Amino acid sequence: MSLRSVTLLGSTGSIGTQAIDVISRHRDRFRVDAIAAGGSDPDLLARQAVDLGVERVGVSDPARAVEVEAALARYGAGEARPVEVLVGPDAATELAGAGSDVVLNGITGSVGLGPTLAALGAGSSLALANKESLVVGGVLVQDAKQRPDQIVPVDSEHSAIAQALRSGRRDEVRRLVLTASGGPFRGWARDDVKTVSPQQALAHPTWDMGPVVTINSATLMNKGLELIEAHLLFDVPTDEITVVVHPQSVVHSMVEFVDGSTIAQASPPDMRLPIALGLSWPERLGEVAAGCDWSAATAWTFEPLDETLFPAVRLARAAASASATHPAVYNAANEECVAAFLEGRIGFLDIVATVERVLGEHEGTSRAEVTLDDVTAAEAWARARAHQVLAQR
Repeated sequence: MSLRSVTLLGSTGSIGTQAIDVISRHRDRFRVDAIAAGGSDPDLLARQAVDLGVERVGVSDPARAVEVEAALARYGAGEARPVEVLVGPDAATELAGAGSDVVLNGITGSVGLGPTLAALGAGSSLALANKESLVVGGVLVQDAKQRPDQIVPVDSEHSAIAQALRSGRRDEVRRLVLTASGGPFRGWARDDVKTVSPQQALAHPTWDMGPVVTINSATLMNKGLELIEAHLLFDVPTDEITVVVHPQSVVHSMVEFVDGSTIAQASPPDMRLPIALGLSWPERLGEVAAGCDWSAATAWTFEPLDETLFPAVRLARAAASASATHPAVYNAANEECVAAFLEGRIGFLDIVATVERVLGEHEGTSRAEVTLDDVTAAEAWARARAHQVLAQR
């Protein structure tokens, strides 16, 4: 593999910091041109810029730009060559469209759609950790691709499926099997989760993630988003995608073929592995993460999803089938509900209940007619309607 230039979006978050760890151990394979973040941790962003020797830094929050620039000066950025600081909500989009070989989109939320479209438009390989941009953008993202393999999934589940799909042709696939840890409330009764606190919901048993993704994992809304993402990434109907609970999070997902064979990708839970594949696809980097310890006795278990406790996956199937804009409504309403739950304004079960109500009221736009303006309008409507519904609770 020749040296690849990389742009990292969301560099100070969980995905971004782990990507930098991978890159730092493979400096002969990657050169980082630019990084971007919201700006909530200006010191870390500046240290990353200096350590990586980037030429450009994006800061989406204008209020933090001065702090970032001061931290850059403090760490000596620009002494050898100038570092350009881009400021504002479009900073990440501009950097994504600059033409790096690989753009890793680790931004959280639907704000990642602009950078996703920009990276695809520039012809860059897109290492996609921002599932929301694909869910929200749908056919717009699919149409923006310039080659079939331009999007490389970074979610562990979709990375697992991409790896397993190399075992056969598309017409040999019977179904995809997405695994889910079940989150902190696996096995609970529905009445028991009515009063859970944000702190309880943030205590994920396997993964260390940001607060929004962690709450989404507790409600299994994250698995609903992943189901829509798998449907779009791999062109598989939603009724051919099964979700199964696997508490150990070692088998990251599976592909079942028409002859009855199932190919699974297994590794101890470590996001550096799918991140590394996103950066180097279709090649593999050496010594990225520890493998399974086959010298020790172990057990992996699988169980069906309790859709009474976790109806989010059912809602995702309905959203994907309804129209081109229903998935955007599903995601936008959820983002507003998660924020309200983290602030203590609503209960845990109110999250998915509100999303279901807002989804049911949305009229939708057909796939043949949808535009970016339609998606943007659907998102804005969903956020406003979610606020109205939440205010009534």
